Amino acid sequence: MKNLNSIWIIVMVALINVTPMLGQSTSKKNKIIADSKIAKAEFIKADPLMKGLFEKAYGYVIFPNVGKGGLGVGGAAGNGVVYERNNKVGMAKLSQLSIGFQAGGQAYREVIFFESKKELERFKDSRFEFSAQVSAVAVTEGASANVKYSDGVMVFTMQKGGLMYEASVGGQKFKFNKM
Repeated sequence: MKNLNSIWIIVMVALINVTPMLGQSTSKKNKIIADSKIAKAEFIKADPLMKGLFEKAYGYVIFPNVGKGGLGVGGAAGNGVVYERNNKVGMAKLSQLSIGFQAGGQAYREVIFFESKKELERFKDSRFEFSAQVSAVAVTEGASANVKYSDGVMVFTMQKGGLMYEASVGGQKFKFNKM
């Protein structure tokens, strides 16, 4: 069983690290951009107060379709669109590897708000990742009312489907590509 877990770890790490290098076709980029617009509208529909966050944030990245799954060893991946001052500036890739008690799969949306240019530039330099203790706020009506930036970032997620025991954003890594 220990060897099987080791094999899964190697496979997941390989997939997560190779996928960003494969590039994205124009039609795939257009689909991600369209899905990001829908995701933004869904976030605001679920919590109308988020409209102000989108308007006031220095920048944000929306991952409209993040898939996550695991059984002991897990992973997550998704593609998104990066905005600076509400203008598209690039595409992003999210990857996550996790080890521990987890079982199942889920699909969700994620948005990360950046308070200032400093945090967004760190993201754009692909030097941004979440440590294990970072958590996200699940979007429900009024959820954003009392949320504050922590180290210059705010993270919100919205469940799309599936059932999974573990649902953290800790350990996520990101890769940015200019448009």
